[in-house]
Amino acid sequence: MAAGVRGRGREFGDDVSAYVSPEQLARQDIDEQLRACGWVVQDYKTAAVLAAQGVAVREVPTAAGPADYVLYVDGQAVGVIEAKKVGSTLTGVEYQTRKYQGAYPDELPAFEIDGALPFGYESTGAETRFTSALDPVSASRRAYTFHRPETLARWHEDFIEGRGAGLRAGIPLLPELDADSDSTGLWPAQVEAIRNLEHSFRENRPRALIQMATGSGKTITAANACYRLVHHAGAQRILFLVDRANLGRQALQEFQKFRIPGDGRKFTELYNVRHLTSSQLDMAQEAAAKVHICTIQRLYSILRGDEGGGDDADLDEQGGFEVEPPDLVEVAYNPAVPIESYDLIIIDECHRSIYGVWRQVLEYFDAFLVGLTATPGVQTVGFFEQNLVMRYTHEHAVADKVNAQFDVFRIRTEITESGGTVPAQFVTKFRDRETREISLKKVDTDIDYDAAQLDKRVVALDQIRTVVRTLRDSLPVMFKDRDRRANGLLQNIPKTLIFAKDDSHADDIIQIVREEFGLDNEGAVKITYKSGEGGNKPEELLRRFRNQFKTRIAVTVDMIATGTDVKPIECVVFMRLVRSRNFFEQMKGRGVRVMDRDLLVGVTPDAKTDKDRFVIVDAVGVTELDLHDTVPLERKRGMSFDRLLNLIGVGSVDPDVVSSAASRLARLDRRMTEQDRAEVEETASIPLADLVRQMIDALDPDRQHAVAAEDAATDEPTTEQVAAAGTKLIQEAVLPLASNPALRQKLIDVRRSYEQVIDTASKDRVISGEFSLEARDHAMSQIESWQEFIDDNKDEITALEVLYSQPYGSGLTFAQIKELANAIEKPPYRWTPESLWKAYETLDKSKVRGSGHRVSTDLVSLVRYALGEADELVSFPELVNDRFEAWLLQQANAGRTFARDQAQFLKLIKDRIAATLGIESTELTAPPFSTQGGLGKAKQLFGDELDALLDELTHALAA
Repeated sequence: MAAGVRGRGREFGDDVSAYVSPEQLARQDIDEQLRACGWVVQDYKTAAVLAAQGVAVREVPTAAGPADYVLYVDGQAVGVIEAKKVGSTLTGVEYQTRKYQGAYPDELPAFEIDGALPFGYESTGAETRFTSALDPVSASRRAYTFHRPETLARWHEDFIEGRGAGLRAGIPLLPELDADSDSTGLWPAQVEAIRNLEHSFRENRPRALIQMATGSGKTITAANACYRLVHHAGAQRILFLVDRANLGRQALQEFQKFRIPGDGRKFTELYNVRHLTSSQLDMAQEAAAKVHICTIQRLYSILRGDEGGGDDADLDEQGGFEVEPPDLVEVAYNPAVPIESYDLIIIDECHRSIYGVWRQVLEYFDAFLVGLTATPGVQTVGFFEQNLVMRYTHEHAVADKVNAQFDVFRIRTEITESGGTVPAQFVTKFRDRETREISLKKVDTDIDYDAAQLDKRVVALDQIRTVVRTLRDSLPVMFKDRDRRANGLLQNIPKTLIFAKDDSHADDIIQIVREEFGLDNEGAVKITYKSGEGGNKPEELLRRFRNQFKTRIAVTVDMIATGTDVKPIECVVFMRLVRSRNFFEQMKGRGVRVMDRDLLVGVTPDAKTDKDRFVIVDAVGVTELDLHDTVPLERKRGMSFDRLLNLIGVGSVDPDVVSSAASRLARLDRRMTEQDRAEVEETASIPLADLVRQMIDALDPDRQHAVAAEDAATDEPTTEQVAAAGTKLIQEAVLPLASNPALRQKLIDVRRSYEQVIDTASKDRVISGEFSLEARDHAMSQIESWQEFIDDNKDEITALEVLYSQPYGSGLTFAQIKELANAIEKPPYRWTPESLWKAYETLDKSKVRGSGHRVSTDLVSLVRYALGEADELVSFPELVNDRFEAWLLQQANAGRTFARDQAQFLKLIKDRIAATLGIESTELTAPPFSTQGGLGKAKQLFGDELDALLDELTHALAA
C-alpha cells in the first residue's frame, strides 16, 4: 500500500501547530512530497547538487532574495518552488516565482530560457501549480504534486535536441490532418473530431469532450489521434480508460487492427499497447508501452498499490458505475506511478458517472483529459469545462449513412401495466432470491402487486411468455421482406438482444424464449457477468452471437449495454425500465451500427438489403418516458414516399413529414448507384446527403432555439419565437425539394427502380445464345466521339493544348488533368477514364496494358494513344513504374547508387508523381511522407540535392 504524502504536516495535531507556523507546516508537506517524488532535499549551507540526479535546495540566494527551493537536475539549476501557507491563492504569487527564476546567479550552472529557469512551482503542500517555459503557452496548471527529476531531465534533453519538451510543447509539431487522402480511411466526422481536438490542444485547453453517435467509430478516431500524438508530437504514453473488461479487450483489438495511414503497418507493430489486468504496475518498467488500456476501478487499485489486485479477475468485469464506492475515493501519491505517467487520458464511454466518486483518480495525473461519449450528461459536460469540441448526433450519423435509423414497436400487456393478483387459497410457487430454490405454498390471502413490483416481489411467468410470444408473432410485421415458414413465422430470427431487469429475470426470460421460439441452448443465450459461473465465458458467448448463425437471441442485463460492438443486431427488446436517458441511449445504441448485406447474410441468410434500420421493441414503456433525446426519423410510416414529397411541394413544414422524408431519402441515398446519384445531384444542384443533413439540422431543437434567440436578441426566446424560427429553418432546408418538381419526380422514379415484382408464374425458354456485336459497336462509337472531342477542344482545354503541342506533356499539371476529367464527365459525354479504358479494351485488348482501378492521370495515356503518339495504351502508373526502373538503371550505370532508406523514399516520390504528374518539396510534409520522417528526413537523406532530384524525377517520369 503506497503511503500518502499530501497534507502530512496537518496530521501532527494541535500541539505541534502551537509551535510550528503555517509556513513551516507547508514546507514540511512540500519536503515530504519532494522526497516521495524522487528528489533529495537539502539545505543551502550543506548543499551537494551532484549527490543525486534531482536535488531540491532550500533557501538559495538569488539576486531577488532567497528562493524557497531551487531544483537541480544533473547538477544544473532548472526550476524554483515558491512555498506558501495553506489557503493562499497560488495564481496570485506566480510573479514571485518568476522573479526568482530570472534572478539565479549567472556564474552558476543553470539551464535557462530567455535568462530564466524554465520550471516554476507554487505550492502550499495541499495545492500545487506548475508552469513550464518550454510550453508554447506558459500558463500555470494544477498539479497533484511535483514531477520527478528524470522527467524534467527528459524535457531538458528534448528541448536541447529540438524536439517538443513534453506533449504540450510537441502539439505545434502536429501536421494538418490530410482529410482528402484516401489512405486515412476516416469518415468526414472522424476527421472533424480529430482536427477539433488538436485545435483544442493548441489552445492549451486541458480537457475536451467528443460526442459521437454510437457506431460512428469513436475508438478508431481515438486510435488515429493517439498515433498522431505519439508519432508527431512526442507523447510518451497514453491511457485509454474503459468502463469494463470486455470493452478493454475490444479496444485492444481495435488498436491491433488499426493500420497506420500511408504506412500500412499496424499500430501494434510500431508501438506497444498493453491491457492492464493487474494492480501491480511500475512505470519504470513501462518505457516501451505507448498505450495502456484500463478500467477506472483497476486504475484506482493500481494507485493504491493493492496487494494481490492482479488476482482479482472480477474487478474489471463490472463497470465503474456498478462497483463505485458510496463515497468519493481519495488517492495518495504512488512513486511507482508518478503524476507524469500519462500525457493524455482518453475516457471512453464517459457518460458513466466516473466524474463523481472516481474524480480524484483522473485528476491525479498531469495529463490532458479527453472524453468520448454518444450521450453526454450535464455532469459530464461540466467536468470537461464545457469544451465540447465535437457534436455528432445519431441523426447526423443516419444522414451520413453511418448509423441505422430505428422504428419503435410497442407491446402492452395488462400485467405489465397494472400488475395482478395471486388469489387466496391458491397453491403457488415461492422462489428463494439467493438460492433460487422452489417451494410450494398455499396463499392465505390475496397477494396484490403493481407494475413496479413485477419481477421483484412477484414473478409473473405468463407476463414474460405473453411478451415473448407477441415478439415472435410480430417479427414478420417488423421484417416484411424476410423469408417465412409455412406457419407464417420468420425462417430466420433477426439477431435480437433482450434487456432484462437482473440476472434472475434474464434466467426466466431465456427459458421462455427457448420454448416459444423453439431454440436450443446455443440458439438463445444469456450473457451476463454470471454466465462465466456456468463455464461459458461471456466473451465467447458474445463472439458467437456476433459472428455465428447459430445464436439468434441474447438476453443480458447491462453487460452489452455500452460500447460492445455486435453489428448484426436488428432487434433490441426492452423488458426493463431505465430512468437514465444516457443509459437508455447506450442500450438503444447496440442496434445502430450499419452493415453491408454481403456481411449481414453471413449471419442472417435471408437479409435482402444492407442493414440500415433496426427495431426497438418496447415492452415496458421506456420510449414513452421523458428520457431520451432522439426519436425515430420515420414518423409517418403509413404515408407513401410520393405523398411525403408532394406535401413538401405544396408547402408543408410539418416536422413529422419533413423528418419522415429525410429518413427515406437517407435510406435511398445509401442504396443509390453512382450513376443515379450523379443524375439526382445534377437535377438538385446539391448532393442528396447534404440535403438530408440540412433537413435534419433544421429539425434540431437546439438549433431552432439558437436561431430564435439570435432573431429576437434574447437568451430566452418565447415558445412562439422558437416555433417561428423552426418553421423558417425547415422552409429553407426543404427549398431544394419544394421548389424543384423535377427533382421530386426524379427521386420517386429512382426509388421505384429499386422495387421489383417477383414473377413466379411465367416459364421462360431460350431464343438464342451467341456473342453480341452491340458492345463492340458501342465502344467504337464512344472512341470516335472521344477522338472528335480531343480535336474539337484542343484549343479550349489546357491539358489537350499541352499534349497537342508537346506530345510528351512537358509542363502538364495535375490541375489541368482534373479540368479535363471534369469536362468529360459532364453531359452529353459522361465519360470517365474507366469507361474510355473499357472501350479500348473492347476493341483490341491486346493493345491495352494495365487493369484495375483507373486514376485521373490515366487521361494522359488515353490522350496520347488517341493522338497516335503511343503504340500501346498503358496505364500512367505502369508507365511511370517502367520509367522509374529505367532511371534507376541509368543512375547505377553512371555510378550513382542509393541506400535502402533512400530507395524507399524514392518509391514514395515515384508514386506521388504517378498520381499527380509532379512533386514539390512542400508535399513532403504530408502523408505518406510525413509517416517516414517528412521533409526533414528527405533533407537528411538527399541533402542539398533534394530540390534538384525532385525536378529530375518529375521530368524523367512524367514527361
